[in-house]
Amino acid sequence: MDIPPKKYAVGYTAGVFDLFHIGHLNVLRRAKELCEFLIVGVNTDELVQEYKNKKPVIPFEERVAIVESICYVDRVVGQSCRDKLSALNDYKFDVLVVGDDWKGSLSYMKAEKELREKGITTVYIPYTQNTSSTLLRGVLHSF
Repeated sequence: MDIPPKKYAVGYTAGVFDLFHIGHLNVLRRAKELCEFLIVGVNTDELVQEYKNKKPVIPFEERVAIVESICYVDRVVGQSCRDKLSALNDYKFDVLVVGDDWKGSLSYMKAEKELREKGITTVYIPYTQNTSSTLLRGVLHSF
């Protein structure tokens, strides 16, 4: 049986990937279903501190190693800024894949518009309910 070609050549997604969980895996799996080659940006500790005002539990180098080991991921890059046009310039992707928990946010509405003007599609992947690194962090701190 022939496998149909994927819709996009190169996909890009990014995140913190702290306390790696099934929601992270779902985004990566769904992103890879869309593209031949998936590039994943892992946010640096400094970037996370800057926009979330907290330090990840798992250090950057370890989060990179975890994401690199996932079979859906073809390349892992450090992401030190959230500017998607900069990422496009660096990685030449055809599709930006984002969890739909970001849909409608000012930062992603702006990024989606800028990317669309360059011919790049943004695809929102359904958020996995009842799991997040924030929830896991809360459980860990309750002990």
